[in-house]
Amino acid sequence: MRADALRWHLLGIVETLCLPDCWIGAGFVRNAVWNHLHQGAVAAPEGDVDVIWYDPDCTNAAEDRRLEDHLKTLEPAIAWSVKNQARMHRRNGDSPYTSATDAMRYWPETATAVAARRIGLDGCEIAAPYALDDLFNLVLRPTFRFRAEKRAAYEDRIRSKGWIGAWPLLTMA
Repeated sequence: MRADALRWHLLGIVETLCLPDCWIGAGFVRNAVWNHLHQGAVAAPEGDVDVIWYDPDCTNAAEDRRLEDHLKTLEPAIAWSVKNQARMHRRNGDSPYTSATDAMRYWPETATAVAARRIGLDGCEIAAPYALDDLFNLVLRPTFRFRAEKRAAYEDRIRSKGWIGAWPLLTMA
């Protein structure tokens, strides 16, 4: 993350929010790793930059929108998406999540269930409830909910994202 100036900068911006259990996740980390492993140039984050945080005492969606607006004033070129994971279980039909990392266990792919946060000038912490093997080994594997119950949604997602074309070394598990 430190080697990617834009991502490092964005992690620093999010750190200034001082939100509890706060991370930037999903494609922000996944795509950076896949680009690196495909020996591609460092590329700006594509699509939304997914900021996740966890505070069960502040589950009003309006707070997420306020944070998005604030982030847009700090870095307007970025498509910020902010979601307090303490309320997202309702939208997803899951049991309540206990942390941001717990919420990531319900994301579609193991390689996507990863997030980073900056700690001070030089520190970076990674959250990965399914570990990092699939991400670094370029394996697309559905998480438990998407193996059977939501398999069609997982397969549609893989096709619609065009990941195999963009990163041809990916394999499906």
